[in-house]
Amino acid sequence: MPKRFANLDGSTNAKSFSQLRQWQKERRSKKKDFTFVVPRVSPSTELLANNSGQSSVTFIGHSTFMVQLGGLNIVTDPVWATRMGLGARLTAPGVPLEQMPPIDVVVLSHAHYDHLHLGSLRRLSGDFVMLVPEGLGAWMKRKGFSRVEEFSWWQTKQIGEVDFSFVPAKHWTRRTPWDMNTSHWGGWIMQHEQNCLYFAGDSGYDEGLFKEIGSRFDSIDVALMPIGAYEPEWFMRDSHMSPEEAVQSFLDVRASIFVPMHYDAFHLADDTPKEALDRLLAEWKRRELSPESLWTMELGRTQLWKD
Repeated sequence: MPKRFANLDGSTNAKSFSQLRQWQKERRSKKKDFTFVVPRVSPSTELLANNSGQSSVTFIGHSTFMVQLGGLNIVTDPVWATRMGLGARLTAPGVPLEQMPPIDVVVLSHAHYDHLHLGSLRRLSGDFVMLVPEGLGAWMKRKGFSRVEEFSWWQTKQIGEVDFSFVPAKHWTRRTPWDMNTSHWGGWIMQHEQNCLYFAGDSGYDEGLFKEIGSRFDSIDVALMPIGAYEPEWFMRDSHMSPEEAVQSFLDVRASIFVPMHYDAFHLADDTPKEALDRLLAEWKRRELSPESLWTMELGRTQLWKD
């Protein structure tokens, strides 16, 4: 029997058929406006191709970012897919796949289809090493990827001059009816000298979890935080944060800059991109947080930090 993974609190996020049926019943009664267009800019492809010394983050879409840190080109959860299940992608990726420079490292948060897209991985250029959660390594190798390294929670490894640490999240995973939670899930801390970025992956809110990350990594500069796929909250809260919970998680990890993600590309739940952004901005203002600490990045935007 394969090993089955769980969250720090022992939960597995398994849902009953009646809960799923109730959600689908609620969904049919809702009318949502998806006409809002997420802002985008022309990507700085020349900078991405030639930058070897400045720390940067580029928003490609959903949970896919290109991070340049310590001379490495790093991609998080690479998904350039035009569809997810029966639904078309809401917004095109901010950087076309063919315009991406060679990649050194890919980090995967978990195996859900909107975070692990084999077609995108196979088309990425570069002889990259893939860092994956425990339980996923053998599967990736069977799919033809030879440079794969598995991580357990809190495990750290240095690649080049960058330390990569796999940290907990509150979530679950499945790709078939038979493999629920047979691999783990989590986020990634990437550190080079005094520069530190946190990619949260997918997660429900857990105060103890995020405070523990903040205590272990006390100088996080940029936090990439999910704000979408939260409605209905009674069904989603164990695996996806609301925008308000994402702000609290950002405060718990004591990061300096908040970058929202996981709201723009796919219709995974009942919330819309505009609803997620509006709630995020309202909560930011309610808490009287600094506007300079919130980077609502346009698709394709490259932002430097500590340059």
